[in-house]
Amino acid sequence: MRIVDVIAFPTSFRLAPDEQVTLGIGTTVKRDAVIVKVVTDEGVVGWGEAHHGRAPGTVAHLVSTTVRELVVGRDPLDVVGAWDAVYRSQLASHGTGAAAAMALSGVDMALWDIRGRAAGMPLCALLGGARRPVPAYAGGVAMGHQPPGDLVAEAVPLVEQGYRALKLRVGDRPDRDLERVRAVRDAVGDDVVLLTDANTGYDLADVRAVTPELERLDVGWLEEPFPAHDHRSYAAAARLTRIPLAAGENHYTRFEFHRLVEDGVLSVLQPDLSKAGGVTEVARIAAMASAWKVPVHPHSSMTGLNMAATIHLLAAIDNAGYFEADVSRPNRFRDELVSTPWELAPDGTVTPLPGPGIGVEVDEDFLRAHPVIDGPSYVR
Repeated sequence: MRIVDVIAFPTSFRLAPDEQVTLGIGTTVKRDAVIVKVVTDEGVVGWGEAHHGRAPGTVAHLVSTTVRELVVGRDPLDVVGAWDAVYRSQLASHGTGAAAAMALSGVDMALWDIRGRAAGMPLCALLGGARRPVPAYAGGVAMGHQPPGDLVAEAVPLVEQGYRALKLRVGDRPDRDLERVRAVRDAVGDDVVLLTDANTGYDLADVRAVTPELERLDVGWLEEPFPAHDHRSYAAAARLTRIPLAAGENHYTRFEFHRLVEDGVLSVLQPDLSKAGGVTEVARIAAMASAWKVPVHPHSSMTGLNMAATIHLLAAIDNAGYFEADVSRPNRFRDELVSTPWELAPDGTVTPLPGPGIGVEVDEDFLRAHPVIDGPSYVR
């Protein structure tokens, strides 16, 4: 079996004003994604998701041109060989860095989908795991900077659905952030785990201001208070608080995660299968972190492809944390682009899909009906 084609589909949909949410990085105006299709000469097709990098047309063009040329003709079952070919030509020297990692992620995910379909096995089993339950928290691009009452109105039904953990967006202003977290804690009680995500919106003064109260409110982690490259601020923040610091969704490949693990500053690693290098690389990152007893709670991307693949990977590693269940409304990439990627059990867990490979089917008519929309996805 050989790879005969690699096709990337950049896709977008606009958000109506009442559908937009505000995070530490701005207000959403549209949702973007890049879907990757890998075709073999035996008719087996695999699907993956490359993170859009807020430049979906650019990432898709990289997949369909440079990366395609590097993998066409290769054995699709040799995912490590394909990964290494792109690494040597793009990531190791003079390549496009993050964009290449995202492009490679989508191709790698599609190759694992092909492996599973060819073998008639779900991805988790191929990776050495099983269809075991994985705890989920309610997150995604939602639970942003709305008034406390509105946030409570969003959070309480999620707990009623079965979620035992929720992630709240901070990174607005310390006093307003704390007011929201207090309101949700009062509404859901002490048995629900509350996590917070600043989306790089804080500085050290903000962390100093919020963390004493976040500790009192028993917050499980503070995610991305600073940009990914600001190692000094992360180290300083770790000395200010007992709250675990989380990051990793904006780090790429095991070579960047190596420093995060060795620095010992982060207690929670969050690689994204559509950004960090695909299923192959996140499995490597998880193994490296396991040696240091550091848990992995992957960041989920835009579509059901990433979400379903993430659950499979979590069911196959020994240091698995939460699955980030995207609960945003609307998310047409979760609800219309693909078949159902996951279902929440009453105990707040999700289970890998039983079908071969990733286990979801992609609606190509949706992709044709939703071409890429140029311009920023977040505005301030």
